[in-house]
Amino acid sequence: MKVPAQPPDVDAVLEAAGQQGRRLNIFQASLQLRAMSGDYLAWDKLRYKQPPDDLTHEEWWAATRLARTMVERPVDRLVDVEGRPFTFTLPDAVLRSIENVNRAASGHIAVSEQVTNASTRDRYLVSSLIEEAITSSQLEGAATSRRVAKEMIRSGRPPADRGERMILNNYRAMRQIIELQHEELSPELVCELHRIVTEGTLDNPAAAGVLQSDETERVAVWGDGDQLLHRPPPVDELPERLRRVCAFANGDGAPGYVPPVLRAITVHFMMGYDHYFEDGNGRTARALFYWTMLREGFWLTEFVPISRILKQAPAQYARSFLLTEQDHGDLTHFFLYQLDVLERAIKDLHEYLARKASEVRDLQRSMRARPGVYNHRQLALLESAVKDPGAEYSVRSHSLSHNTSGETARHDLRALENAGLLVRSRRGKQYVWVPVSDLVDRLEG
Repeated sequence: MKVPAQPPDVDAVLEAAGQQGRRLNIFQASLQLRAMSGDYLAWDKLRYKQPPDDLTHEEWWAATRLARTMVERPVDRLVDVEGRPFTFTLPDAVLRSIENVNRAASGHIAVSEQVTNASTRDRYLVSSLIEEAITSSQLEGAATSRRVAKEMIRSGRPPADRGERMILNNYRAMRQIIELQHEELSPELVCELHRIVTEGTLDNPAAAGVLQSDETERVAVWGDGDQLLHRPPPVDELPERLRRVCAFANGDGAPGYVPPVLRAITVHFMMGYDHYFEDGNGRTARALFYWTMLREGFWLTEFVPISRILKQAPAQYARSFLLTEQDHGDLTHFFLYQLDVLERAIKDLHEYLARKASEVRDLQRSMRARPGVYNHRQLALLESAVKDPGAEYSVRSHSLSHNTSGETARHDLRALENAGLLVRSRRGKQYVWVPVSDLVDRLEG
């Protein structure tokens, strides 16, 4: 990826401005910029804009940095490789996004009945977890297609290669996070999640769930060719740094208020910044973001696959890390990017649920002559079968898709078979059901 341009040294700019009698101009501009109402530009964007008054681009940057320093907030206990605390500010864009996420993801407004109704929510939860598992793994190099990955998880078959193993591991980790969302984060829990995420996928199997301890093998982040993007802290600092991240995530009596969603995003950032493990740091970071969001009460996050948005522009994801590191540890750059991703993912979820609700209503209308014949699980299967006439369904896949017992799943499938909508055949040691060739005609009849 292209590394963002390195910002000018503010002290050097101020010294040069002082020699020219222009330092007061910079200070006056910084006072006007303290309101934080405009765009929160990084240097590589600001240098292409028209500076205010008669400032040079470098002087404008110095004024901007001074304005941010006046209102920045330190993040307690979390420091960069030089020991300087990470900071953040609250420009209008961040405040707006925090309000939007609070309103949309923590249950303070009405959301689609599909995720509030206990009889249908599991269908959407399983689909969202599968989607997050797939795209989070694809960000780390898994080449498995979405169709094949979904078939593997729903059918319960063993993974055929490393890519499929990565995806299955991510799915299991996400299920575990939902179970453990009320637990406090600890180094042991982080290592256990990493073990689940990476089991059977590492070149060194013994590294699963183990912090890096050999400085000679320390992992750095490299770009194209020999371009060093990030050198993480030394390995002997990792245990204490991880302990601090866990304490921060738990909100253990730290001074200063950090909005809950920003707390979750900071945990995400620190996992990537510190690079605790040989491999799988990104997958673990995104998993812990989910854990923190759920623990903070953002229950709708269960249904929001952020990695699908991240996968659309992975360079922008990496850029948000680099901008924070370049700009004196200013987490605001990372916050702005991740908040935008989260808002887009929530918007996509609501559009998806509205679309699915419409499809179910259409299907229900097509079966108006037989009201009450099919339950919500059977309607979901029939909807899937109409869209994919070549689909196969088993007791295990139907059970997993709706988080129900094998006996209930078997009853659903046999009932559809008896109604002439599915055909049963044997595949190895299990039965599978496929839609009849004229399913749509039968449903509309």
